[in-house]
Order: sequence, then structure tokens, then C-alpha cells
Amino acid sequence: MSRGILTAKNLGKSFGGIHALKEINLTIHENEIHCFAGMNGSGKSTFIKCVSGIYEPDCGEIILNGKTYSHLTPQEAISEGIQVIYQDLSLFPHLTIAENIAINKIMNQGKRLVNWKEIYSVASAQLEKIGVEMDLNDTIQESTMANCQLTAICRALAMDAKLIFMDEPTTALTAREVKRLLAVVMDLKKKGYAIVFISHKLDEIFDVADKITVFRDGQIVGNFESSSLDKKKLTQYMTGSEVEYHRYVRTCREDTPVLTVDHLSQKDNYTDISFSVRPGDILGLTGLLGSGRTELGLTLFGLNQHTSGTIMLEGKEIKRPTPEFMRKQGVGLLPENRSVQGLFAGKSIRQNLSSASLSELTGRLGILDVKKEEQLAEKMIADMNVKAASMEAPVETLSGGNQQKTVIGKWIAGNPRLFIMDAPTVGIDVGSKAEIYDKIQYYASKGMAILLISDEIEEIICNCNRILVMAQGKQVAMIEEEERLATDPALLEEKIMRLMSEEKRPDDELGAGGVS
Repeated sequence: MSRGILTAKNLGKSFGGIHALKEINLTIHENEIHCFAGMNGSGKSTFIKCVSGIYEPDCGEIILNGKTYSHLTPQEAISEGIQVIYQDLSLFPHLTIAENIAINKIMNQGKRLVNWKEIYSVASAQLEKIGVEMDLNDTIQESTMANCQLTAICRALAMDAKLIFMDEPTTALTAREVKRLLAVVMDLKKKGYAIVFISHKLDEIFDVADKITVFRDGQIVGNFESSSLDKKKLTQYMTGSEVEYHRYVRTCREDTPVLTVDHLSQKDNYTDISFSVRPGDILGLTGLLGSGRTELGLTLFGLNQHTSGTIMLEGKEIKRPTPEFMRKQGVGLLPENRSVQGLFAGKSIRQNLSSASLSELTGRLGILDVKKEEQLAEKMIADMNVKAASMEAPVETLSGGNQQKTVIGKWIAGNPRLFIMDAPTVGIDVGSKAEIYDKIQYYASKGMAILLISDEIEEIICNCNRILVMAQGKQVAMIEEEERLATDPALLEEKIMRLMSEEKRPDDELGAGGVS
């Protein structure tokens, strides 16, 4: 039987009288991939912060390598072999891969002089451990996201890690990069490491997990062998109820397009894209990272200019769109990265919800009508079911799902005619996903035109009545609503995955792209 590296006994932590963790009992073994599953705010992150020395537990014990602690300092956790790779990776973008791998080890040794030979020796040794080759002289800012993830893993290994926590490690990776990363994780398990893998992507959990611990409301509702669960059971344990994703069917009778794109191209990003979006359409735009899907969405909002082709908004050509012009024309954009591009950090929920409607909330002298702003915020908090103590709370205090609802709500407040939504549920738990899907479908049913950009095929098939598939910057298929409804979802998913990974062939079963 494998050795227990970490054991938590009756661990508890409260904030302001609210139990973030309550009576947590859990053991993690070497040679094991242990997945944590749970809704945002369920206690997963609080547990990690307690065992890595960031938080001091209110009660209970933490046993690491046979030593018992009531609480740890970060340095004690590191010395016991605990390493945490957070979602933002915390790498130094201007430093090389070699420097990022070795820097923590060199600093921990208290050395004041840089020994470049040692830095490259440390970095090379870690890459050898994971069986990967990378150019150690590349800087992080010029590296792919996949190589950044591998750099973070190597940095943890350089610190003599025994237990590595990985928080949402595949969020920004292509399918091929995910496969490569998961292979590295599986290999680390074989070499004796313990891995705690945290992901909202249930398929990935079942691909790698030996054991699954489900958190809900600060408590553990079960420790399971992964073979004893399926996606439906796991979702039910996570949420406390059955979660169903309803398939959207367009009912709007208006067929005059809100948006028409004709032979649109942008050098180095996408070529010859044509489609239209009607009121009540949820047009899915899907493809792997690098397919041009996000760049196309940014062009339609005026954030980068097309080099050829036309954009028509309700029959009028928009030659050089700008974000301010498109906003005034009733176009909204939910960006891919909500934290950096969608929210104003340090500002209140109220201020974030009103940020896209300021011109409507100010008088002739440019003075903001605070009462109107509060009314707008109150309405959108209720409409989007944003769970917050107060509209004055800083937006960063919200869970990921509630932050995303806030970004969506700030645009919905202006009742856009066309809403471009890029990765609307990235990094969000299954419960929040279901809520957001319901909202997307509700607003479409009221006549809003929606362009939904995502590489999650289940999300696309569930929500989109029409689907445009891109690969390598080209439009390879347009799946119309009749075909989408008539095709078994599993077969449709298989076909879309094939189309996403290759360029268009003349005999593609799903039809050619073009203006619909």
C-alpha cells in the first residue's frame, strides 16, 4: 500500500462566522492522482491554502510525512514537499524558462551570486524528470501556455516536491497540449509523486483520477475511487441535485440578419469567413486554440481590423468598427479572460455592472446619476442571480461564476442587439454553467442575437442552434439547425472534433461553410 504523504484530521476554517471548511478528514498518498471536485466556493482552495501555510486553520491537525502540525508556515510546507501551481502560474514573463525553473531553489538556498552553470543544470535535470525538451533560453513571454505549465511543474520538482497541487492546469491549452500535459502528470505518478488535480472539466478528471474527493459547502461529501463514479453521479454529489443542460431551439420568427459577415479575412489570423446571425440565433463558433475564433470575435467588436471582406450590421456596412462605435450600435463583448479584460479589479460590483452603460446614466453635465446606477445594479444582480453580500463589495471577492455573471450582466443591462460571448463558462463549475446556459438561452429566446465562441463542444451543441467550425484560420463547416437537431449529440461531437483538427475536405459530411 502506498504511503500517506498528507493527512488532514478534523480541519476547520471560518471567515466571519461562515464555515469555509468544516471537519475535513482526508489522506493523500504517493503514487496517486487525487482529484478535487466541487463548485466554486466549496472549500477546495481554502483547504489548499491551509495545508500550504497561507491560512492558519481554526482547528484540526495536518500530518505531513509523519509530522503533526496545528498550522504551518509556507516555508514549513515547502520543506515538507508541498508545492502549489496556481491557475496564473506565477511565472516571471521576462525571465527565461531556465531561470523560472531554478529561481525558487536558488533563492531558497540563500545564494547571493548567480551561477549560470548551476541554473542550467537544475533546469535540465527537471526537464529530464518529465521527459520533455524545451529551449531553456526562451523567455516565458514568448513561450506557449503549454510550455509555461511544464515550466511551473519543473519549478515545483526543483524544490523537491512530494505533493503537487495543480489548479485548473488545462484552461488555456489546445486538445493536443492537454493530452501532452496529462501524459506528464501520469508519468509523475508512476515516479512516486502525489498529484492533486483540480479541474471543472469532468472528462479530464475521469481521464487521470485514481481517487476523487468532492467538496460541497466547506465539507467533504465523499471520497471515491474514480471507477465508482460517472459524470452524472459526480455532478449530483457536487451540486446536491441533478444538473441538466437543456438543448436550445430557436423560436424567433424574425429572419432578417442582425449581423452579416461576407468573405472576412485578417492577415495571419483567419481567411474568407462568411456567416449571418439572426435575432434569436445562438451561433456557435468553435475551433481549437489558434483557429482564429477569438480573433474573429475581436474584429467584430472593433478591437482589431479586418484586411478584407465586409461586416454588415442590420444591413449597413461597418467599414472600420471601433469598440465605442459598436457598443453604441448595440453590440456587446464578453471577453475570453474575464479577470484581465472583463472586470475592473478594485471596483465594486455596482460599478462593474454599470460600466458599459455610463453614457445612459449620466446627465448633460456628465454627472453620474448614482440612484439610477444603483437601480441598474440591483436589477442585474437579481436578473443574473449574482450571489453577493452587497453591491458595494469588491468584484474580486466574488466566486468565478458570479464574476462571470457580473461581466455578462453589465452588457445585458444595455440590452444589446448582438452579444459576442467568448468562452462564457471557462473555469466555472457545473452548477454555475447551468445557470449561465439558462440565461444565454433566455435572452436569445427574447430575440437577442448571440455569437458564442467556445472550444467546449458540449457547450456548443447544447446552446447553439447553428454551428460554424473553424480550423487553421479557415471556415470548414456550417452546421444548420435542422442538421444539429437531427444528429445524435455524441455523433455530432465526434464529427465536430474531427473537423476542428483538420482543414476542409470536399466530401465533409457536415456541409460547407458560407452565408446562410
